[in-house]
Amino acid sequence: MLERQRGPVAVSWSELRAHTDGPGGSRDLLHGHLTKVARLAGELASVFGDAERGYLLGVLHDVGKFTPGFQEYLVRLEAGERLSHGPPHAVWGAALAYWLIYERGRDDEGWKEPCLPVAGHHGGLAGAGALALRLHEFVGLHAAELREIGVSLREAGVLPKGWRLRGPERGNTSREFRIRMLLSALADADCLATEEHFHPEVSARRPGWPTMEELWRRFVANQTELLERASQKPTAVNEVRREVYECCVSAAGLAPGLFRLTVPTGGGKTRSGLGFALRHACEHGLGRVVVAVPYTSITDQTAREYRGIVGEDAVVEHHSQVETREAESDAPEAVRERLATENWAAPVIVTTTVQLFESMFADRPGKVRKLHNLAGATIVLDEVQTLPSALLEATLDGLQTLAREYKSSIVFCTATQPAFEAIPCLRDFGDLAVREMVPGYAAHFAALRRVEYEVRAEPLGWDDLANEVRAQRQALVIVNTRRDAMALLEALKGDAHVLHLSTLLCGAHRRRVLEGIRRRLEMGIPVRAICTQVVEAGVDLDFPIVYRAIGPLDRIVQAAGRCNREGRLEGRGRVIIFQPREGGAPRGTYQKGMEQAKLLIEREGAAGLQEPEVYREYFERLFSYEDLDAKKVQVCRRELDYPETARRYRFMEESVPAMVPYGEAEARLADWQRGPSRERWQKLQLYVVNFMVWEAKRLEAEGWLQQLSEGLYYWLGKYDRVRGVVADARDPSDLIQ
Repeated sequence: MLERQRGPVAVSWSELRAHTDGPGGSRDLLHGHLTKVARLAGELASVFGDAERGYLLGVLHDVGKFTPGFQEYLVRLEAGERLSHGPPHAVWGAALAYWLIYERGRDDEGWKEPCLPVAGHHGGLAGAGALALRLHEFVGLHAAELREIGVSLREAGVLPKGWRLRGPERGNTSREFRIRMLLSALADADCLATEEHFHPEVSARRPGWPTMEELWRRFVANQTELLERASQKPTAVNEVRREVYECCVSAAGLAPGLFRLTVPTGGGKTRSGLGFALRHACEHGLGRVVVAVPYTSITDQTAREYRGIVGEDAVVEHHSQVETREAESDAPEAVRERLATENWAAPVIVTTTVQLFESMFADRPGKVRKLHNLAGATIVLDEVQTLPSALLEATLDGLQTLAREYKSSIVFCTATQPAFEAIPCLRDFGDLAVREMVPGYAAHFAALRRVEYEVRAEPLGWDDLANEVRAQRQALVIVNTRRDAMALLEALKGDAHVLHLSTLLCGAHRRRVLEGIRRRLEMGIPVRAICTQVVEAGVDLDFPIVYRAIGPLDRIVQAAGRCNREGRLEGRGRVIIFQPREGGAPRGTYQKGMEQAKLLIEREGAAGLQEPEVYREYFERLFSYEDLDAKKVQVCRRELDYPETARRYRFMEESVPAMVPYGEAEARLADWQRGPSRERWQKLQLYVVNFMVWEAKRLEAEGWLQQLSEGLYYWLGKYDRVRGVVADARDPSDLIQ
């Protein structure tokens, strides 16, 4: 039997600990922790058919805590020493698997499935080549200790006698994804077991989610009430919404796979998409619904709508988080931070496309932890046309893998469908046909023609535009950049009816402004809203006139969805497309999209913007000019280079959150500082504005930002009730979106 020395005292295998003592002096013994994590990881991985490997990872993940150095580290922590991290322990489990495989003379590829997740369950996935060199060296130095640990685990009945080593062939991206999913199951199991030890009261609150069948019953009850109210006021809009809903429920019986939901703006796709997902889950035994939208302003709105339909107890909203420390530290504050990350166990998740897809290609366990819950899920991608084209090959590959190997269903939702499978330069979907959920969608577009487009031939200056807007009782102006928004606000200075929306405002502020705009619209009070693109996809606003700076075609059409949305005007609303004389536009794909839009508008005229097939041609043209793997993410994936994959797969430059002095921000910050938790971060994140990492460093050096903790800052400059973040000595339009 293995014994380890802790100073002069011998500690047997049965006394070794996994963590410091919990509440009331409760012990978390290593044998129990390994067994519990193995069982949990096996259960989580069983959803995608890898229970045996999941169990093995749980056994291996903390065997480095056998070492006397780690046991001494726990003693020193309990004695009050402040130690930033302990002796490395994750490498021991990976090395044990590596040693056992090569001791048996097994193939040279089978080590990757167990070793990469175990070695990375705290610090993150390494590149396969770098880890192989490290493990080879480590096994040479510690073969005797590894043999001793392996014998002890077998004698204790913890280590299984064998495990499957087969995996997809070298170079196949499905293998790269499988290893990340295994890390997800392991990281979540480890967090759940650790949470049960340190925070039993939190752990006890986890069970009890309502079933999909219960949520479907709640949805039907809510929908029946809505349809009864709508029947009392027959309109073209309500008729289209009813038909879309019926088509979605009918399509729910189709086998899981890839779906397309094409609905004109205002046609009820948010609600009908949820109806499809819940019914589809009941029909096919799927575990949850994940709805991903492009902007945080829509997550707020969508989550509120879904809670009103299926209940507060069913929906988790998750779109950004403080980066937690993932080093091998068992200090209480580090453990609390790790446990604060979301694992998406709720039946309905509302998130952003950034959070979803960057997690799918991440290397850090805090981000990867949730991924196993995408297996056997219905994933609804709202406004799918906003996916960045430079990452499209990797993105679609990941979605196909989920559908083909993990029994997930993917729903592409938008009024402006990119029709991915029809684009020649993309690999096709093979045997995964994309099925249209609403076959007669073209008739719905014709029925919901609620606007007329006007194209201004001459560029407009900000003063000229301001004069036009002042003459309108209620008008929405959408410009391409924050700089342009600030310039127009300056031209409208003194107008008491001007409101502003952009990501220079924190989420709570944006929510309040949106409520103010809606209230003014409903009451007929004057309102002139100056906004960036944050309002044009999925935000429920209904203006009689919308001005849209020339931009990508899909953005123009989405902006039109904020005009006469409910069809209440006697005639049609007006959407005016204009070229700002002094304005700018984001570079890259946005600029290319704007150029293609100009060409199509010149050819088709304003009337052509009413035809769905024009959008299809637009995307085919746009993608034909784009390298859909411009960052060579797929190359890195085939080489199992996880850190480089994560670095290259970014929707935008890396950013950090900063608290702003608005509303209840101080109280929420005080709660967070008393001890991080999921619930406290969900409240805190409503009061943050994100800054690019490089910008945050510069602003910190200039005295505008103060770092509160790793990855969280506080804004020290002015926070204006209209403009939001404003640095007195800087142009606020230079700040990050």
